[in-house]
Amino acid sequence: MAQASKQIQTQSQQQVQTLSPQQIMVVKLLELPAIELEDRVKAELLENPALEEAHEEPRDEDYTNPEENNISTEDGGNTDYDSLSDYLNEDDIPDYKLQENNRSKDEQAEDIPFADATSFYETLKEQLGEHELDEHQRQLAEYLIGSLDDDGLLRKSLESISDELAIYSGIETSEAELEEILKIIQDFDPPGLGARNLRECLQIQLRRKMKQSRRNDHSLLQTEMDILDQCYDEFTRKHWDKIQQKLNISEEELHTAIKDLCKLNPRPGASMGEAMGRNMQQIVPDFLVDTDDDGTIHLTLNNHNVPELRISRDFSNMVEEHTKNKANQSKESKEAMMFLKQKMDAAQGFIDAVKQRQNTLMTTMQAIIDLQRPFFLEGDESLLKPMILKDVAERAGLDISTVSRVSNSKYVQTDFGIYPLKFFFSDGYTRQDGEEMSVREIKKILKECIDNEDSKAPYTDDELTEILAQKGYPIARRTVAKYRQQMNIPVARLRK
Repeated sequence: MAQASKQIQTQSQQQVQTLSPQQIMVVKLLELPAIELEDRVKAELLENPALEEAHEEPRDEDYTNPEENNISTEDGGNTDYDSLSDYLNEDDIPDYKLQENNRSKDEQAEDIPFADATSFYETLKEQLGEHELDEHQRQLAEYLIGSLDDDGLLRKSLESISDELAIYSGIETSEAELEEILKIIQDFDPPGLGARNLRECLQIQLRRKMKQSRRNDHSLLQTEMDILDQCYDEFTRKHWDKIQQKLNISEEELHTAIKDLCKLNPRPGASMGEAMGRNMQQIVPDFLVDTDDDGTIHLTLNNHNVPELRISRDFSNMVEEHTKNKANQSKESKEAMMFLKQKMDAAQGFIDAVKQRQNTLMTTMQAIIDLQRPFFLEGDESLLKPMILKDVAERAGLDISTVSRVSNSKYVQTDFGIYPLKFFFSDGYTRQDGEEMSVREIKKILKECIDNEDSKAPYTDDELTEILAQKGYPIARRTVAKYRQQMNIPVARLRK
């Protein structure tokens, strides 16, 4: 007996977060460091004729009679152009260069040599240009490139990147689509870029070697690939006997494969930066922090190369002329008027976005100073407290995602040197006596233990774990090993 099919209609509510074009612009400007903001402002000045630099001029001469710039609306003002009056008054020069005048003209932000003209990001974009991609694919690829860490690895999940693209850039995509784009990036030089973990990083490099090698080398490379595919845990724990038994290979084959694997680069991005002369790049700090002898801390935003902006005087005058003669306007004149309004809307929106960026940056940096005040007074790293994005977000009254964007690729110049904002963030541990300690301080204690060890019988990670526990730091052995590796300290047998 045939079954009848039924169609059921249901209704459900779903909350979807969408950002306006203005909010998207603010988010994008927020991510830019100082030197890239300068380029962005210059580009906007070229693209939008309604935007111009506000040159230094005496205000009493410029604005003797502010009412001269107001739009006349003698007939009651019931027109489509009345909103333009918002742009035509003495407030059209925004004061977004907050506190910049507190510094003397001779006092410039310190330019620190740190990388050459071609950045890591730009180099990867150049390689991206060698592939035929549509605009949507290119946007995804550039976002993925921008999400790589200093080692050239992708630590974020594709799911979170997909969410970020939808929320902050209005770009819809899927994990599968991002996976395809990521494969393209993983084919860039040096090999290993775009890997999501160390294992994948080494596998990418091995696959590249297998493509480029002679056939008689494939046996060794296949053994190495088998080690990563089937015995990765044993490989990281140096359980060579287990690998030998599992793969049924000789001791000589194992030794040769391990020796070759150790030649692979676990940090392709870092090595790329060094090869390009990255430590010769110029860093322009985004913030300037000065500390007085009495403990007063002064914070300023470094905008010394970003011009002040205002609505173009020529556009203001044209709008005024059009408005005076609106009764006799032709269709072409009305279209011209709408063009002027659109450009002025865009100019004002950009000015507001730059101003909001400044306020958000200042609020975030002030929160960091408040939370890490002892460091800014003394410059001692051991005084840094455990601090995560959530701590700053709560103190600044901002979203965690906003604080994350401010902290990324931003630098602050202090009396003790220039630091990336990420320097001030670290997780914390609670000691047995209840005192909270930062990871940085724990690393310092760990290094002191290793520096003072007997060189003939260096401490193993297990012994270091016990020593730290005795000092009041109950940390797992794998955590001790992780911190040791992050400080580039070799294992015990290599420290003899």
